[in-house]
Amino acid sequence: MIPTPIALIGAGKIGEAIVNLLVPSGDYSVSVFDTDTARLSELALLGAKPQPLDVADEAALTAQLKGMRAVLSAAPFHLTPVIARAAKAAGVHYLDLTEDVQSTRVVKALADGAATAFIPQCGLAPGFISIAAADLARQFSSLRDVRMRVGALPIYPTNALKYNLTWSTDGLINEYLNPCEAIVSGELRETPALQELEHFSLDGLDYEAFNTSGGLGTLCETLAGKVQNLNYKTVRYPGHCDVMKLLCHDLRLGERRELLKDVLEKALPITYQDVVLVFVSVSGAKGLPGAERLTQQSYAKKIYSQEVNGRLLSAIQLTTAAGICAMLDLLMSGKLAQSGFVRQESVGLGEFLNNRFGGYYA
Repeated sequence: MIPTPIALIGAGKIGEAIVNLLVPSGDYSVSVFDTDTARLSELALLGAKPQPLDVADEAALTAQLKGMRAVLSAAPFHLTPVIARAAKAAGVHYLDLTEDVQSTRVVKALADGAATAFIPQCGLAPGFISIAAADLARQFSSLRDVRMRVGALPIYPTNALKYNLTWSTDGLINEYLNPCEAIVSGELRETPALQELEHFSLDGLDYEAFNTSGGLGTLCETLAGKVQNLNYKTVRYPGHCDVMKLLCHDLRLGERRELLKDVLEKALPITYQDVVLVFVSVSGAKGLPGAERLTQQSYAKKIYSQEVNGRLLSAIQLTTAAGICAMLDLLMSGKLAQSGFVRQESVGLGEFLNNRFGGYYA
């Protein structure tokens, strides 16, 4: 069987993980587009086809995408509109990992009337967390609260932030500074990031959680009018939120994002010894008609770094790459809509976990 030609935008750590999953499957031929020729050479050793290109050049990118079945974006969120427009012009399916709310609105607008599928937010959060939350929510006749909590954490924290860089620094800063969506008492609201701090324990360890932007994906729209309260928070070790408030607000580095990025990248080392924590709690009415009772049901999972196809992938690399690879697999096998805007929560949890890539979450 001839491998399906796929374009991958971005040769970073997540792009590397995507190549490491797709190429060994034998079902996909992956062309990687980036300006970093050194990284492209590294991914070529994994079986990818290196394609040096400035993807901000929309016309050049559109020309290169013709003949591909799909394009997967693992690029910074500010490039999302460019890549999505190029995908539509070239007539290929589009999938991305963005957590940026405004970028997703652009993708949704482009998907209107498109002949191909547009599937944004295919990572961990947004992404898998919406699939897990929607699956629990379907089991209730009416909903009261849906609470989603996700964290990518070092197993061995050693600094005051109790954190190591595990994914895109731009994306991390975006989540910490941009407004957050939520449903409060049945009304769609915007809430500030780094607020509404809470503490909880899981498996004997203490954590904190606070508002961050983008993690809900499109779930606010999907559950509008059906739930009283819906929110998403990022999980960290206790003390992290206060230090980030100091940096972002008291020292006003949030107004100088490039400087904040430089500070974080020079101070916080990358680690492959991490754990991804996923926790969803849903409460509402459940039971036979006439005998329904207020019930709470939860989903909790920890995923650790592991060796895949001979290479060590951090937990956040693995979960993020597995999410978009699973959605691609489901799309190529005809299990997802082949045109228009596709929401993460349209996929059943069982169907996702039974996929060869989604199974890494299991």
